[in-house]
Amino acid sequence: MTDSSTGRLRRLRRLLTLLFTAMNAFGLVVLAWLVIEADADQGRQRLDSDVRQTSATLARLITAGGGTIVTAYIGTDTVDEQCPQFAVLPGSAPRFEPYRGKRECVTVDDALLNRLATEATGQNKSKTGYETTAEGRSVYVAADPLQDRDGQIVGAVVVVADADGVRADHDQWVALVIGGCVLLVLGLGAAGYFIAGRAMRPATAALEQQKSLLDGVSQLLDGVVHDLKTPVAGLRALAETASRNPAEQAELLPRTIRLASMMGDIIDLWPRRARITAGVDELSLGPLMLDQLVETVVEDLPADDARIAVTTVPTRVDGDATLLRRAIANLIGNALSHGRAPGEVADIEVTVLDGRVLIADRGPGVDPEGAAALFERFVSGGGSTGIGLAVVKWVADVHGGTLRVYNRDAGGAIFELALPVSGP
Repeated sequence: MTDSSTGRLRRLRRLLTLLFTAMNAFGLVVLAWLVIEADADQGRQRLDSDVRQTSATLARLITAGGGTIVTAYIGTDTVDEQCPQFAVLPGSAPRFEPYRGKRECVTVDDALLNRLATEATGQNKSKTGYETTAEGRSVYVAADPLQDRDGQIVGAVVVVADADGVRADHDQWVALVIGGCVLLVLGLGAAGYFIAGRAMRPATAALEQQKSLLDGVSQLLDGVVHDLKTPVAGLRALAETASRNPAEQAELLPRTIRLASMMGDIIDLWPRRARITAGVDELSLGPLMLDQLVETVVEDLPADDARIAVTTVPTRVDGDATLLRRAIANLIGNALSHGRAPGEVADIEVTVLDGRVLIADRGPGVDPEGAAALFERFVSGGGSTGIGLAVVKWVADVHGGTLRVYNRDAGGAIFELALPVSGP
């Protein structure tokens, strides 16, 4: 996956997360507003019920006739000693002696009470709602005009309830709702990020597959080019020898055919490796003589500037001949390339016994601490691609064998490919 593709996917994921969060946040804001309004309305209704009940009780106790008000009966009812508090005032009606309840639940200035009474009597209309006292306290009021039997406005009843407690409860509820909304928005943002990630997973997987495909093609080309170098060189050497010595053409022809076949096997190896790794294809296991296979590989390798000594003991293994031939050729080719001192002829010893193939050289040896890394792709101790030994390691693994390297006492390195030995 390229950096630009990754950046676009990240930006798209952030955009989807933002859209998801914004849509849900808008819904939460609307819901929170409705909840807050419902709580405020519930508090107002509770206060309104209290002041209305007191106002209705006072209207029953007050008698009015001939333009006068009689408040003597108010003292016979407990309403005079309870909250909410009240006052009977003339307002804009003819003046009379105001009456105030004995209980003062909240301090209310006379100017506010007189204004409410004046508005109720002047408009002949009840007035309810929140007001603020001179001290800054919130109160809920009800101002109802009083009429005598002739329908004449003679005064007003003003009932006042302390609203600070209800407002404080409402403010606390608002804080809880807002805090809950903030937490929910954060949670929705996280959920949106997760959902956006899941929604984009197919696109991410497609880009990963594209990257894997490109890497596979690159690895395929690198591997084919690397592995074809040796047989192409051998094929060229045979062709040049046959051209210079026509009498030897009949002897060289079988080796030429084998090298051409080996080149075809190399071209098929890398796609087959990809199929085996993906589980699409399986190994073509069969009994084979490991010693004979190694001798054939050594015979076909171009080693004009090297000495290769082969010592074998008959060894039968179950394996894929094409893969094992490529692995052994890579090991010997690695020894030919790196197992020599500068300017000297390579001296290689190949030994086969007990299911093991040992390739010993007289080069500079290997660093024990970095030996395991030599079997990883693109890691090499001599400046090459590092593909050949990675292929050998893979072949050993799929056969249930092992590959290791260590230094020999006389100088140089020994690569050991060990395979399970089959029955006689």
